[in-house]
Amino acid sequence: DVHGNLDGRGPWVHADPCRVIRDAWAYCQAQPDGNVRVAVDTTTSRVTVGTPADPYSTAWWEAPPLSKVVEDMVAVAGGPEWTETVAWSGSTPSQRIRIGWPRLGTRRQDISFTSGINIASTAPVQYDADNYAQVIIGLGAGQGRSRRRAVDAARNGRLRLEHVLELPDEKSQDRLAARARTERVNRSVIGEVTEVVLRDHPAARIGAFQVGDDIRVRLNDEWSQYDGWARITGWLLRPPSDAGPEQVTVQLARADRFSYGA
Repeated sequence: DVHGNLDGRGPWVHADPCRVIRDAWAYCQAQPDGNVRVAVDTTTSRVTVGTPADPYSTAWWEAPPLSKVVEDMVAVAGGPEWTETVAWSGSTPSQRIRIGWPRLGTRRQDISFTSGINIASTAPVQYDADNYAQVIIGLGAGQGRSRRRAVDAARNGRLRLEHVLELPDEKSQDRLAARARTERVNRSVIGEVTEVVLRDHPAARIGAFQVGDDIRVRLNDEWSQYDGWARITGWLLRPPSDAGPEQVTVQLARADRFSYGA
């Protein structure tokens, strides 16, 4: 942003983060030689950013990257998510930024990724005990005795391990408790599948799923025993060739790492 507040589109008070994302793209494409012909969804949300006392703004003397504006908007508690899609329109690529609120995709009960059925290969299941905890102490807005606090704990017969979740801008006790619980669930499971390679199969046809979908992943082979929900964060299609049939490499993250605004 070389003008400040995206050339008069801000500062933003009680603004929808979806709108600020569109403002960033509109500003980008309004600059000389900056129009890359990207369309941005008209999605709206019930989340707001900026207050009269503390509006969201960007200063020209800091030269903030436009990507930072988008990152700030998706970092808002309960804020939107986005992904990019490209499709061919004749001989021209049609580029689009998809904005989802309260989330992109949905939990899919109709398809699955399963060893021996539609999974051709996988990355090893990752286990990281460094982030494990069953007790989360959520600390929200306020100072001293007036500070918001929520503790979410679960006993499972293992050594008690604690983690402090700092959320200094969270003023709602209910939201603080919900975020502490989400963090506790996230840190109570340490196995994660990050990538699978799929073959086309009725269990999950290539093209039947999208970024943001939650898919049940079941691995049962000589290296892994895993059964859990994973969220699609990206994919790469390999067309059929003499070397083999069409396959798609799908990037995944544990579904319980995400929380949504609705």
